[in-house]
Amino acid sequence: MSKEQWLLAWVGKADHDAAEGKLGNELGPIATSLLGQTRYQRLYLLTNYDFARSQRFCAWLEKKAGYLASQVDLYQVDIASPIDYASIYAGVSANLKSAGLPRDDVEVTFHLSPGTPAMAAIWIILSKTRFPAKLIQTSRERGLEPVDFFFDLASDFLPEFLQRAGERITRLTEAGKAFAPEFGKIIHRSAAVGQQIELARRIAVHDVPVLILGETGTGKELFAEAIHAASSRAAAAFIAVNCGAMGPELANSELFGHKRGAFTGAVAERKGHFQEANGGTLFLDEVGELPADTQVRLLRALQSGEVTPLGSSKPVKVSVRVLAATHRDLAADVASGRFREDLFHRLAVGILRLPPLREREGDLSVLIEHFLAQINADSRGKPESQEKKISPGAKKILLSYGWPGNVRELYHTLLRAAIWSRGGTITADDAGAALLQIRRQGDSVLGRPLTQGFDLQRLLDDVARDYIARALKQSGERKTVASDLLGFSNYQTLGNWMKRLGLETTE
Repeated sequence: MSKEQWLLAWVGKADHDAAEGKLGNELGPIATSLLGQTRYQRLYLLTNYDFARSQRFCAWLEKKAGYLASQVDLYQVDIASPIDYASIYAGVSANLKSAGLPRDDVEVTFHLSPGTPAMAAIWIILSKTRFPAKLIQTSRERGLEPVDFFFDLASDFLPEFLQRAGERITRLTEAGKAFAPEFGKIIHRSAAVGQQIELARRIAVHDVPVLILGETGTGKELFAEAIHAASSRAAAAFIAVNCGAMGPELANSELFGHKRGAFTGAVAERKGHFQEANGGTLFLDEVGELPADTQVRLLRALQSGEVTPLGSSKPVKVSVRVLAATHRDLAADVASGRFREDLFHRLAVGILRLPPLREREGDLSVLIEHFLAQINADSRGKPESQEKKISPGAKKILLSYGWPGNVRELYHTLLRAAIWSRGGTITADDAGAALLQIRRQGDSVLGRPLTQGFDLQRLLDDVARDYIARALKQSGERKTVASDLLGFSNYQTLGNWMKRLGLETTE
């Protein structure tokens, strides 16, 4: 059976310029490559430019090269910088993995010419490792030509690396830790977390606010502590405040302080967290929970570097770096008017997006071993303490779980399993019993009561709508890719389902 031919490429500046008529008769790298002998069944394009601009390029390309719209897929890939190797590697790898690559029925070609040299380098690395592919390039002088490197990273270099002395590997490992020792508590192996650590390390040295986004339990406070430790304020106070735990009527007093008699119950003067953190760092966890009037006061504190305690007319100068965090969709809260847009922009000078545990490839196994060692160390010397190991069956259960509570849930689950297990080994039964299977509203369609009015077809249609909508969102509204994600044989089948279910697409 012949394989499908896919061409993968970044959409570069020259491609956009060609489509916009800025290069005269020149077609740009992508269009030039399509004039060769190979006819591709799919053009799989990535862009870090304005998505609408790249969509217009795709429309031009389809006409210029004679490809159908259903054969051209475009994806927005968010990267820190077009010359940030780690960011490009993580973004491209995640995108290709979501497309189901590598596949036995698809032969992939990477186009090296569009984009930056860093982007080309990542194509080369991926072609020799995780996503085997052919390589091509185009140039004005030589047109379209294949590219080959007569080496294999896995067979040529990996054995040599594995033969290096253990002492040298240890030195290299320790050198990496010393490069950013303040972030050493963030246990990880995944590129996704490594990318956020690199961004945090860079922003730490700049005395600006940082907004840390992520689900509950992803380690937002751990990142905040590391940023403080790596900053010029490391020797001063680090004060963490949970904004969600402060009542609306006390939020202003907690943060900005009050004078004696400022309100009923104010029997003594209080400095407030801003003054307590003066010279250091104030970490505002769950900042999205702050009431509207407190948001106004916080904005003024950030803008002017001063706070006014309740009951006082005299502002107090403070020098505080604010790190804020939330699990909420703060952009949606801004759009709905729940959170002030000017405060959002003031806080989000630096932005970190911490991935949930389910998206941290390779981290779960490392964290299990780390936490179990920590639990053993904490219990050592206590009455009836026992060194615990984890069985393969128990580890398999933990590795297959979704971890909606992320790293925090993993640690407490392991702690429960270690306490409840009777022997020196945590069994599969121990692990299963330790998991708290919290059923959230809307999480499952199973187990609903069969009462009067139950409609199975309506329930199945609701499930289909949900998954189709998710597939379209994940694929950037490209029906061909969404069809593959859903297991349909072609995009026309998806279209028929959408028509029956009353769904629309922007494609």
